[in-house]
Amino acid sequence: MKRVPVVIGVLLALAVGLLLGYRWGQRATSPAAASAVAAAATAAPERRVLYWYDPMVPQQHFDQPGQSPFMDMALVPRYADEVSGGVDIEPGLQQRLGLRTARAERAAVADEIRVSGSLQWDQSAERRVSARVEGLVERVHVRTPFAEVKRGEPLATLLAPALAGALAEYRALAKGGSTETRALAAAARSRLELLGLSPADFGNTADGPLRIVLRAPADGIAAEIAVREGETVTPGQLLFRLESATSIWLEARVPQNQAAALTSGATAAVTIAGEPAPRRARIDAVLPEVDAATRTRRVRIVLANPDRRLAAGQFAEVRLQGAAPTESVWLPSEALITDGAEARVILRDDTGRFRPQRVRTGRVVDTRTEIVDGLAGGEDVVVSGQFLIDSEASLSGLLTRLDAESPPKPASSSPDQHHRHGEQP
Repeated sequence: MKRVPVVIGVLLALAVGLLLGYRWGQRATSPAAASAVAAAATAAPERRVLYWYDPMVPQQHFDQPGQSPFMDMALVPRYADEVSGGVDIEPGLQQRLGLRTARAERAAVADEIRVSGSLQWDQSAERRVSARVEGLVERVHVRTPFAEVKRGEPLATLLAPALAGALAEYRALAKGGSTETRALAAAARSRLELLGLSPADFGNTADGPLRIVLRAPADGIAAEIAVREGETVTPGQLLFRLESATSIWLEARVPQNQAAALTSGATAAVTIAGEPAPRRARIDAVLPEVDAATRTRRVRIVLANPDRRLAAGQFAEVRLQGAAPTESVWLPSEALITDGAEARVILRDDTGRFRPQRVRTGRVVDTRTEIVDGLAGGEDVVVSGQFLIDSEASLSGLLTRLDAESPPKPASSSPDQHHRHGEQP
């Protein structure tokens, strides 16, 4: 029975010890204790603090020590010597994740401009047919719009009573035999030719109304037929508009800041729907006019159309070569990780470890992006699965080390403001 008080005394001693330990633990997590931890961590000059974090929320980084806003505990420092030189991933896991790499290459890639355009008739080859004298349309030989015509083919026949006097004069003089008469006949013939008679018409100068046959001046397509039988036409009135069938214009609109690098004779690749391969062509002219609404300039390209497959109104995709290329570093665009403010890539070093590298980008041509700063060329860059490695690099502090090695930035937040320091997790 005497053992009972002894047991009770031992239990009381244990309770007092637990209470004292709890009180001591509470002090250790107080702001004063956190400051003491911070002072002790920063007292060692040989160890540089990259950031402070809560071990329960390691992806949240802070610039200053203090109490964690998430847990009832002090923030813990992350030292520079604690950050590894890269992320290790086992080869088997790399294969399962589908990690792929590509080599950053130095190359001279010309500026490429991609725009759309439309096909139009070649206005330099356009022919307009009109009457030179007043007359009556007796017959229209080409009635179907967009019908193909050959040079010299009849288009329409006009009755021209106004030429009766000139024709009678020519007929009278043509019967004369003297030198003077022949000279006057030649002058009368020239006047009739200027009024629209062709050499073939003079073979049919029998008595009766004078007929003038309007003929196609060149091979082409009757894009416009503006006359009907029985109409009276006047001198200069448009009757037919013929367009070239062997060449066609492509006009593309290029933003004015890009058009400044284009010159006549520069190469172009034209892709037209339904054709198996792009057509190679050259710029005919960069028109000296900027559209006030779209701030674009028109670029004209002449395309050969021997097979008659191209038609006015078709749309085309155009790739134009701009300024002369300069050598720089290029890599696949899919390798880039961007967050709106900056870009970075994941590199694989000679040891097989992965680490992030901040880069500055330039031009984008096809599926490649120019790197103007951050890479020298020859590096192995991850192009598939890099986001998983980037997340692991954030947790391990590699991204924060990039911030530490970068030029100083404006002062960031304190733990109380719940702001992050450095990169996104």
